[in-house]
Amino acid sequence: MNILFFGPNGSGKGTQGAILKDKYNTPHIESGAIFRENISKGTELGQKAKEYIDRGDLVPDEITIPMILDRLQQDDCKSSWLLDGFPRNKHQAIKLNESLKEANMALDIVVEIILDREIAKNRIMGRRLCVNDNNHPNNIYIDAIKPDGDQCRVCGGDLKTRDDDQDETAIDKRHSIYYDTDTGTLASSYYFKDLAAKEGSIKYIILDGSPGVKDVTAELVSKL
Repeated sequence: MNILFFGPNGSGKGTQGAILKDKYNTPHIESGAIFRENISKGTELGQKAKEYIDRGDLVPDEITIPMILDRLQQDDCKSSWLLDGFPRNKHQAIKLNESLKEANMALDIVVEIILDREIAKNRIMGRRLCVNDNNHPNNIYIDAIKPDGDQCRVCGGDLKTRDDDQDETAIDKRHSIYYDTDTGTLASSYYFKDLAAKEGSIKYIILDGSPGVKDVTAELVSKL
């Protein structure tokens, strides 16, 4: 079962990916981690990618896609994988689909988590981290995990915020890329949605990201 995951920052995409990883023993492949691994190991592609990153430029697809394919072809991905964070635009979606076919790799399922943009931003800016355990869920905008003032709802520890969670300009920039239905990330998701309708070999799943984590998980598992 090879899965491609889409969802805006704040939709719980990473959380759902981690749950599927544990439930189905499926590698959760994140594009950012692939870059870091190749750069740290000093691979040829990693060295080329680092040159672009050091200049502040986007790494071109002819470097990014081979790195992703290499990761998806490793032993732990032979029976299944879940790819998260790529493609980010329609051009990359087309290139990824072509590359997967050339490598005789099937894409079985595409998951799109739908969430209102303002709700997604509030979820990001509402995240609070427990100083005792960052995995303790606290968010001032989600009633089910709303903390008790400045104290962790799980252990009572002090809470803090991440600087990037409070950078509204950066959040809006990332969301502008994601919610762009012409050339952005949603356009790449819709590209696979059209393929699913035309070819029938891909199952396209749409999830409502507004309920709680358990409810979203239950819907996701029921549709897989």
